[in-house]
Amino acid sequence: MRFQSYFNTAVKIIQLYNGLIPLQHFLKQYFSQHKKHGSKDRKYITHLCYNFYRLGKSFNNINPEEKLKIAIFLCNDNIGDWSFLYDDTWQSNWSDSLIKHLQFAEEKYPSFSLNDVFPFVDELSKSLDVSAFIRSFFIQPDVFIRIRPGHDKRVIDKLQEKNVLFKLVDESCVALSPFVNINSIIKVDEEAVIQDYSSQRIKEFLNLIKTENLKSKIANLKSVWDCCAGSGGKSILAYDVFEKINLTVSDVRPSIIQNLKQRFANAGIKTYKSFVADLTNSKLPIPNSQFDLIICDAPCTGSGTWSRTPEQLYFFQHEKIGVYTSLQKRIVGNAISFLKTNGHFLYITCSIFQQENEIVAAFIENELHLELIKIELLKGYHQKADTMFAALFRKTA
Repeated sequence: MRFQSYFNTAVKIIQLYNGLIPLQHFLKQYFSQHKKHGSKDRKYITHLCYNFYRLGKSFNNINPEEKLKIAIFLCNDNIGDWSFLYDDTWQSNWSDSLIKHLQFAEEKYPSFSLNDVFPFVDELSKSLDVSAFIRSFFIQPDVFIRIRPGHDKRVIDKLQEKNVLFKLVDESCVALSPFVNINSIIKVDEEAVIQDYSSQRIKEFLNLIKTENLKSKIANLKSVWDCCAGSGGKSILAYDVFEKINLTVSDVRPSIIQNLKQRFANAGIKTYKSFVADLTNSKLPIPNSQFDLIICDAPCTGSGTWSRTPEQLYFFQHEKIGVYTSLQKRIVGNAISFLKTNGHFLYITCSIFQQENEIVAAFIENELHLELIKIELLKGYHQKADTMFAALFRKTA
């Protein structure tokens, strides 16, 4: 039976996978070595594997076959082709309500509770809705694009021409199914940027800087340093918000800087400076001496994005929170020394842990003596999006 074969293959992959590389890369390697699986086979098997890891730390005391069975039940609205796995009791409790599925699981397995999925509740930022956040792990997030200035009508027209179902979250944010091949529809980075909804909300902080500068009669912001540039999404956002800026980007990974060259070319960013730097080192090769704005999207646990990469929750160890917090403090301490008086420092993580968020923000305010302007946990779990944290500071005279 084909679906029994999918189930068995998924169990085999789960037993082989050790979490040392992202699951998507491991699956790609596995399928390249086992070419008997066609594209439809790969789709089903991949879906099952992700379902398994969406259960996080729960049900770790049972065999992987039983856990995968529970995962399919909790993560899917319809029983589909998996009815052969379940007796009438399970099937009669199948519905499109995740809450009902969870209630049945708690009755079937009395030792199970929702907090078993994510057992780090005491570490969470206080404004988080814990139950809603944990439930989001059972739902595959959407893909979001940010329409760039001047391309609004063109992008919407292209989506409609291809009969793509989409939701306009705001004037420039579009939510799409994760199965849409957006690269075949629009010119990515030129017309729109693939960027999570919460990440797009960083625009609110950048607009606040513009408003503050106007009120203070400060000349237009000129120099921006994205000091942990990563994929460059925040750099392109800053370029779109502030228009004419002197942009500098850096990252500790040379491959990232190389990839940014192509992405910036596609985005029409022709003039910028880039360099490789380890920001934990106080001796930095900074091309410019001082900046009006430093964006620090710091390395973190990534816990606000784990509904996209649930295997990271499954393999996560608690002590890593402190490791990242120490790293973040060293990075911001070194980066802030290159901030102009009256300049702004924007600290960002994609974490939901208080130590990485509010504790580091308090460190910046109290130990590094910057003025806190705005702080917010950008909750995405009600939008099928990531959750992020951002804190905006100003360096006073």
